[in-house]
Amino acid sequence: MKFYFKINILSLFIALTGCAVGPDYKRPETETPAKFKEGWIQTAPVKLDGAWWTVFNDATLDALEARVAIANQSLKASFYTYRQTQAASDAARAAEYPTLGATVSSTRTSSGGVSSTTGATTTTTVSGKSAGFTASWVPDLWGKVRRQVEFNQASSEASLETLHWAQLSLQGTLAQDYFLIRQLDSQTALAQDTVAAYEKALQITHNRYQAGVATQADVALAESQLATARVQHATFGVQRAQLEHAIAVLTGQAPAGFSLPPMPGLEEPRAIPASLPSQLLLRRPDVRAAERQVAAANAQIGVSKSAYFPALTLSGTRGWRSPTLTNLFAAPNIFWSMGPSVAETLFDGGARSAGVAQSQGSYQMAVAQYRQLSLTAMQQVEDQLAASVILSEEAALQKQAVAATARSLRLTTDQYKAGTVSFLNVVTAQTAAYTARNAALLIAGQRYTADVALIQALGGGWEKDALLGEEVKPQSSN
Repeated sequence: MKFYFKINILSLFIALTGCAVGPDYKRPETETPAKFKEGWIQTAPVKLDGAWWTVFNDATLDALEARVAIANQSLKASFYTYRQTQAASDAARAAEYPTLGATVSSTRTSSGGVSSTTGATTTTTVSGKSAGFTASWVPDLWGKVRRQVEFNQASSEASLETLHWAQLSLQGTLAQDYFLIRQLDSQTALAQDTVAAYEKALQITHNRYQAGVATQADVALAESQLATARVQHATFGVQRAQLEHAIAVLTGQAPAGFSLPPMPGLEEPRAIPASLPSQLLLRRPDVRAAERQVAAANAQIGVSKSAYFPALTLSGTRGWRSPTLTNLFAAPNIFWSMGPSVAETLFDGGARSAGVAQSQGSYQMAVAQYRQLSLTAMQQVEDQLAASVILSEEAALQKQAVAATARSLRLTTDQYKAGTVSFLNVVTAQTAAYTARNAALLIAGQRYTADVALIQALGGGWEKDALLGEEVKPQSSN
């Protein structure tokens, strides 16, 4: 009978320790369309996992991007923030196990008194030595510790995803700055060509003036146009220098020791294929971080509800006490104690119910933020898909404009040499040709910027999470 009673008590204890108060986590539902509104970009398959920037096939960019993960100081700060959340998760898990301790003490106590026989004042000094072991354990009957572990683990996973998003954002910023530098270098090269062309036009106009077939006004106009072109050429240098400094800091270098050689020429960018909307929510680090925050908030509800239940503590002590050290460990000096204690709050003025309500409010807020961020992610992909398509069409039209203005310039120059039009017509044609070519370079730069933004909106990708030279693997998700 006693055996069965003990078995039943053990079974009840196991059952209690297996339950956890509070709701079990379920990923919130989000509105996910079957496809993106702006459609698909049909292209050869491009793998965006891992080093996503290699899609641009630029060795210089590849080398710069690799430095961000190992040298950027902002990313390092985010990395060690993640390490802190890992430590907090380990600390929460430690509460599942008993606590063991050891104590050693030596005391000497003096007390005064009056002798009952002589009436004289006496002083008594007592020495004591003790050594012992302590053990205590708070069984997780209601799942408070398990919910706390869930909370810290989900928070750690959210921190890891935030780290991924920070890395993607920094590397995306670097790529956009890099392509903007290449755009500026192309514009600088165009400005150099334009200055050379205007110098030649000035020489022709001056020769015609010397021959008496052009006016002094034509020469002044040619000089003015050349001076304006030279100013425009110098203007590009300011923005390029600032972008070069920004890239140096992104890659963890002092601007004084970093430089990029001129890199004129922008090739036709490759189209970036978009994943399914449902895949987007699984690969974007910021969306995954928001979802993990929802899981953490859900676990916190269980932690708050566990405050309604009593706390059981099992503790025990075994040791030795003796006035002297020589026979401290003798058998008569052994002492021990063991037993459970139960604590329960009888009245708290509504503090526990308020704590539960606060946790539930935090959960609902996290769900709303997760759903809003999911919608924002969809919007960002739609925006960049539309930009990619429209800019591609704009580039094709601008290519036609460049060809048309170049042909107009050739014809107008021939007419001017033949004396059938004034130099003002040549200036107008030259300005139109330069404007068209410069606009084509601006569109090319915008296309690269839009492609980088699309990759960011899609969540980039990692074949493995290699951050700051260390491999970081995400913890398992619920």
